[in-house]
Amino acid sequence: MKNTNNIFLVGLMGAGKTTVARILARRLDRAFLDTDHEIERRTGVKIPVIFDIEGESGFRLREEQTLAELAARDNIVLATGGGIVLSEANRAVLRERGLVVYLRAQPRDLWYRTRHDKNRPLLQTQDPLGRLQELFDLRDPLYTGVADIIIETGRPNVGPLVSQLITKLESLCKLSA
Repeated sequence: MKNTNNIFLVGLMGAGKTTVARILARRLDRAFLDTDHEIERRTGVKIPVIFDIEGESGFRLREEQTLAELAARDNIVLATGGGIVLSEANRAVLRERGLVVYLRAQPRDLWYRTRHDKNRPLLQTQDPLGRLQELFDLRDPLYTGVADIIIETGRPNVGPLVSQLITKLESLCKLSA
């Protein structure tokens, strides 16, 4: 039986997962967690350093372990890293341990939000917008496949977006916000 006490936010980098999760957790009186922040806390270094030393595959192993541990908790709102859906094991954990919200944003909007952020290893390329388009094309079906709710983020104000999300969550599982 699916656990509906946890809420997991998925989506590409820059979609607003951490910001929305933090506000949503506060409004629902739940613990806020973030897989990327937890990995950085555990290792004592930023994610780009992990990518430099261990490569993307090493980072993905850490991400899988971290998700399994955090998703075992109850009454959490969890912001996940953008690539969390690449692993079938992660997709299974997300489906079984909580309600999954896909914050869907178009590559151009994501590029606009992330264009000055040097803490995103996958965007350290000559064509970050092209890279975001590639990531979107690859991951959008994975996010959609695991999602219970899809919220188009575009360029909305975060407050109304969270209110819209709470309304959808309430209709999905009768949450009391």
